[in-house]
Amino acid sequence: MREQLSVLEKRGNTNCFSEANFNHLLVTMKDRTYPEGTHLYWEGDVSDKLYYMKRGRAQITKSTDEGKELIMYMYQSGDMIGQADPFFGSKHSFSAEVLEDSEIGVLEHKDLEMLICQHCDFAIDFMKWMGIHHRLTQTKFRDLMLYGKPGALCSTLIRLSNSYGEPHGDHVIIHKKITHTDLSNMIGATRESVNRMLSDLRKKDAIEYDNGMIVIKDLNMLQGICHCELCPNEICRI
Repeated sequence: MREQLSVLEKRGNTNCFSEANFNHLLVTMKDRTYPEGTHLYWEGDVSDKLYYMKRGRAQITKSTDEGKELIMYMYQSGDMIGQADPFFGSKHSFSAEVLEDSEIGVLEHKDLEMLICQHCDFAIDFMKWMGIHHRLTQTKFRDLMLYGKPGALCSTLIRLSNSYGEPHGDHVIIHKKITHTDLSNMIGATRESVNRMLSDLRKKDAIEYDNGMIVIKDLNMLQGICHCELCPNEICRI
């Protein structure tokens, strides 16, 4: 019981499920451990499972024709990963890589379909989860396409602060070491252009670094550059 409560306390993008429906998920899924560097699935694999992060972190990536890897999403404890597609049997559009040793609950689509058939309120909660997933994708593409690389970078910094940030007075420290290469892969830019844009933000006193961690000093400036629409945190996340 204590283990189940600890899982309930760390829910991420599954907050849309009621406690009863979330318990249905926990009982149905099968626990697996995945070492760092392994893949939950590859782009093109049949989408027949969902994955719940009980412990650890994972990232969703997309490979371009030139071999560059774009980081689409980053997930942590409490998040559910998988193709948000009601038409079971589709193929994954992205790859999912485990970033650290992780404990993950695996939910087969056939078991998910059974839950949806047996519990109509569960079906409604699952539709809410799908809606959050789609809105997250839409807002990310909006940031990448409408306001250039500076807007995409500022949006990414805001999303990182919502996912990993900790307030310190008027500043927010992002307690994850994010390299310039990581940032370039998140916004589809070169590492050199990310270096240049970060230097500009430091000169404007919008950000700084503290022991390798990014510190956001002027959130309003970042929001202005990316034309922030003040989405809720479950949408505005990395």
